[in-house]
Amino acid sequence: MRRTVQFQAPERGAERESQQGEARQPEPLRTEFGFELPRGYVDESGTVHRSGVMRLATARDELVPLRDDRVRENSAYLSVVLISRVVTRIGTVEDIHPGVIEDLFASDLAFLQDFYRRINAEGHTRAAVNCPSCHEEFTVDLAGGRLGES
Repeated sequence: MRRTVQFQAPERGAERESQQGEARQPEPLRTEFGFELPRGYVDESGTVHRSGVMRLATARDELVPLRDDRVRENSAYLSVVLISRVVTRIGTVEDIHPGVIEDLFASDLAFLQDFYRRINAEGHTRAAVNCPSCHEEFTVDLAGGRLGES
């Protein structure tokens, strides 16, 4: 089930008006976030799928996996079940289930776990990083393009 919710921040008088004097429209709450996997999911035919979509998690998404027998036997499996509930698409694959997440490379699973934490806890996909050469600090969007692209 996909929903877009309108979120309107509290009015603050003149601050709500743009520089042109027009009132700003409230931005809808973003519930889906695109991503690019570092390595990619390889399907049965050998096709590599890198781009995907993750939606915000609901309370149910975090509670239902706790009743899963696989999670009860091995708590590390929780992230596999949880990620499979919130990823809605990887490439052309739309039937995302724990088996698909199990077949990801470890670096892709780690990426999705961090991406989940960022969009659900922090509300954005940006990360502060430092350049290893010049030590300049800047922000990157984890939902951006492939590695090496800016």
